[in-house]
Amino acid sequence: MFKLFFRSFLIIVFFFSLKLFAQEFETERDTVEVYLIDSFITPEIPHKFVLSFISSEESKSKVIIENIYEVVVSDEFTDSHRFELDVSGYDFENQRIPYYIFVEDSNGNVYRSEKYEVHLPYEIEIAGESNFLLLCLFGGVVFALPSPTYADFKGDGYFSLTKEIPIISLKSRSFYYPQGYFAVEYSHIFKAPVKNLLRAGYKHFIELPWIEYISPGVSGFTNFKGYSGASPEVSVGWFRIFSTFTVYTRYRFNFKPGDKGSEFNEISIGLYSGFFSIYL
Repeated sequence: MFKLFFRSFLIIVFFFSLKLFAQEFETERDTVEVYLIDSFITPEIPHKFVLSFISSEESKSKVIIENIYEVVVSDEFTDSHRFELDVSGYDFENQRIPYYIFVEDSNGNVYRSEKYEVHLPYEIEIAGESNFLLLCLFGGVVFALPSPTYADFKGDGYFSLTKEIPIISLKSRSFYYPQGYFAVEYSHIFKAPVKNLLRAGYKHFIELPWIEYISPGVSGFTNFKGYSGASPEVSVGWFRIFSTFTVYTRYRFNFKPGDKGSEFNEISIGLYSGFFSIYL
């Protein structure tokens, strides 16, 4: 009886191990591996970051350096990737520069490599703490800038300042943008019949080849004084700056359901960045 039980136990363990191995094999097979070949910065001027690697299957690739600088390596599908980047004008925090390689397969799946490092030659001047702090402060100031807006109430135009903050972003297969994001927004419309509005809503990204994106969305708004409604909108992202911010223009139609004549239109220009958003 004991031998029968022991044999049954071994058989169960054997098949369970096979199942785990099959799952592990399947997981590894579904991952695009990156094999580094060269990674160095040339000592001669101009100093160039030379990077070459191969991927386990044909893919597109990009590199993100110090979580700040983003560079496309291969914008076409290939298994052999190489690029050279002149880093003479870049400000780095220290001598050891961390970077990640991102690859995208033909199905749109994006994979991130382990963290790599490249060393600066001794004669390159390293940016000091003050420069790094200045960069952070500059990014914070740009992020905090409100969007100038033109608001039209029944033919009367008013100037407005609006600040939108993406709170939660939905991950996507894109290199640059999430699938969409939930945001809160505050608007102050100078001298208008309705001056202060708080909004909350969702915006969806549709990336396009000739511009950055088109983003339809809808928000709910209120002034906490009885004026509440909905705001369908559409934004157009035109181009990116500093690899972090996207310049966009937006049209929005605002109305209070059941209150004819409460409608007004908005046209604005602003900067989008999901850097401070929580990604799910």
